[in-house]
Amino acid sequence: MKIRIISLVLFLSTFYTLSAQTVVKGRVFDTDQNSKNPIPGANVYWAETTIGVSTDADGHFSLPWNGEKKKLVISFVGYKSDTLLLNSPADNVQIALKQELELDEVVVSSRGAGSHMSRVNPVTTVVITSAELCKAACCSLAESFETNASVDVSYSDAATGARRIQLLGLSGLYVQMLTENMPDSRGLASVYGLDYVPGPWMESIQVSKGAASITNGYESLTGQINVQYKKPENAETLFVNGFASSSGRVESNVNTGFNVSSKWSSAILAHASADAQKNDHNHDGFLDEPLTTRYIFMNRWAGHLNPYLTTQFGVKVLDEERTGGQAAFNRNRPYTEQDAYGIDIDTQNASAFFKLGYVFPNDSNSSVAMVANYSYHDQASLYGVKEYDATQNYFAGNLILASHFGLGDAHKYTAGINYMYDDLAEKLDGDLSKVFGEAAPRTESVIGAYFQYSFVVPEKLTFMLGIRGDHHNMFGNFFTPRMHVRYSPSEHFVFRGSAGKGYRTPNVLAENNSILGSSRLIYLPDEIKMEEAWNYGLNFSYYLHAGEREITFNLEYYRTEFENQLIMDMDQDVRQVHFYNLDGRSYSNVFQAEVSTEIFRGFDVVAAWRLNDVKQTTDGKLQEKALQSRYRGMLNLSYATPLPRWQVDFTAQFAGPGRIPTTQGNMAHLQRPDSFNSYQLYQGQLTRYFKRWSIYAGVENIGNFTQEHPIIDAESPFSDNFDSSLIWGPLMGRKFYFGFRFAIDRPTA
Repeated sequence: MKIRIISLVLFLSTFYTLSAQTVVKGRVFDTDQNSKNPIPGANVYWAETTIGVSTDADGHFSLPWNGEKKKLVISFVGYKSDTLLLNSPADNVQIALKQELELDEVVVSSRGAGSHMSRVNPVTTVVITSAELCKAACCSLAESFETNASVDVSYSDAATGARRIQLLGLSGLYVQMLTENMPDSRGLASVYGLDYVPGPWMESIQVSKGAASITNGYESLTGQINVQYKKPENAETLFVNGFASSSGRVESNVNTGFNVSSKWSSAILAHASADAQKNDHNHDGFLDEPLTTRYIFMNRWAGHLNPYLTTQFGVKVLDEERTGGQAAFNRNRPYTEQDAYGIDIDTQNASAFFKLGYVFPNDSNSSVAMVANYSYHDQASLYGVKEYDATQNYFAGNLILASHFGLGDAHKYTAGINYMYDDLAEKLDGDLSKVFGEAAPRTESVIGAYFQYSFVVPEKLTFMLGIRGDHHNMFGNFFTPRMHVRYSPSEHFVFRGSAGKGYRTPNVLAENNSILGSSRLIYLPDEIKMEEAWNYGLNFSYYLHAGEREITFNLEYYRTEFENQLIMDMDQDVRQVHFYNLDGRSYSNVFQAEVSTEIFRGFDVVAAWRLNDVKQTTDGKLQEKALQSRYRGMLNLSYATPLPRWQVDFTAQFAGPGRIPTTQGNMAHLQRPDSFNSYQLYQGQLTRYFKRWSIYAGVENIGNFTQEHPIIDAESPFSDNFDSSLIWGPLMGRKFYFGFRFAIDRPTA
């Protein structure tokens, strides 16, 4: 297998793909006693347009060059806005903003928020910066949302260590996962893929809620999560991260960025981690977390070939071994020769991407781009006495034209065609006496075209309407309409509305193979229909200026209503799980309120509360979705000393009660309650900063709360009663960790 992976990587390294544009780069800062303090979250945009970005945690930005609109506007609450006149692209624009309020010999300044909601994007989008990721033990994408109020992460079962996310009250399967706006983590990779993105590699994460733009496809039903990796142009000369925890996890990340020539730059990122300690704190004989070894490597390149043509390409490879089940299980012996119950999951993944972008010389507001990415994923797994092996080849290509009608920027459009190929080969083996139906290998081939129109009144109104049509080799023709409105009557108010449709092809075993790790009878469907849902959303943001500080209020409501859905029904019988197409209603209503502010200099507070009304038809009845909390809350407190030298972060998460599928068919001692109670989780971290170093230490799950008896009949894992699927709470108790970061930044031009 490794020989095949190496061969594939060598092949992919010749298949470099392409995007980007001529850019303006720079840094935004304030001056406090002649020192330069970065301003994260500052708005940088071209005047009289909605083309803009927010600065990152270090105040840096990178914005496509707009040759005809040469006025670059920089603004941030509490500071005087500035406007620059630029005649050409630039690599190192230094912008110093002045405080709006200056008292006698007192300078008012503030620390930028680690996460913020984009004010200019018509789609409700939360931007999570690298500064926010450093507030907790962010070892991977799976652990990146612990201080975020919109995305929930939990375990899907008590044996495999598979993580699942939820957005708008629904499974992460309905969230389109993107890597730098390229579709990713699909099918097989959706189960464990959150662990395949190392936290220190990420520059930022954008969480878009509701109906997303149709330019990236039709698969976004509840939103998108887009990961931005460190770029070759601005990655550190050297970055090293080390991490260790009381649970036995050790991890190291190293990356470097360098200029090969005046036109080419490259970045190399490497990751190695291991969970080598057997933890069984509830003494049920099963590991609380699987033993894992993981190696990931990425090499990426960026080229600015001329003022109008730029390109990016890169490769990434991963090798992982995951061992769960009973502590006595030995993965080096055949499962038929031992009595212990074991879970083995061996994964190899290789991927490549290619981007090419061209800006028209006579019209810098018009451009064409070609984007392509490929992924090969191989998984060989054992669940007790069932073997599941699968291989997936995935390719996506997108040709994009962005331009406008007329001479101004009021009427803009994006049009394009894209193609998706996804081949999934599955094989079940071993003892299949409890599996009814067959694995369903399938090959998807989809070609589509789209057109998206935007009407823009600068800083006031954006109306975006999109439509795409696709032809699917399995499901025929279908259309995807989406609409977004952003209206801002003043700098204090932003209102957004959205509506749209989404589709996705469900993969029963590939996306739910952890269900094989139980003794339930599994009934697979004879026919799988495409999942289809409408999403409607409203968002209202209010920015209140209290003196020199700002208080942000955010209210939002989203409804997702399915026309068809693949149902996993564990309500019919305690010893069965049925997969079938929706027969009835299924919907989600989510209301969230959030407030954030800086109480005093360096002390930030974020508080949020969310109500989940999620119901689906199972066992012939419309009922509350099982294993789902009815409400969620979060409180995040963060304080950094002025220099900064020290930073203290504390997060409290509140989870409401929910329903558990009935276990009344079991013997009395194997029965569980039909619902779970509310619970709270707390975590804290202390960070000390030096010139190039930072060290941090923290505690997760301070209260040591875990779900009691998560596995049913753990003493007899080969019996008919064994079940590890009814998971609603944390499985790991209190965990201490320590880490360090060392960085040598790129020299400033």
